[in-house]
Amino acid sequence: MPLAMARHILVKTREEAEKLLQRLKKGEPFDKLAKKYSTCNSAKRGGDLGEVSPGQMVKPIDNVIFRKPIKKVHGPVKSQFGFHLVEVYFRD
Repeated sequence: MPLAMARHILVKTREEAEKLLQRLKKGEPFDKLAKKYSTCNSAKRGGDLGEVSPGQMVKPIDNVIFRKPIKKVHGPVKSQFGFHLVEVYFRD
């Protein structure tokens, strides 16, 4: 079964996600922004979701983790929880 490792920032609005994406593009550290702004429990780990298998995450996030290029921030991605910025840093 494929395995991936990813981190994300979850916020309530697309606008908030867009602002954070701009800050990431300017070089601000992903983990620091995740700790400060993400509403997910993963925030205390800098947004790290750890090892993820297909089907473990909600579909929109699963699609990013297993189908999009790695080492690039994707998003905002909408789910029932809000808007995510997702970065996959490993996939086998």
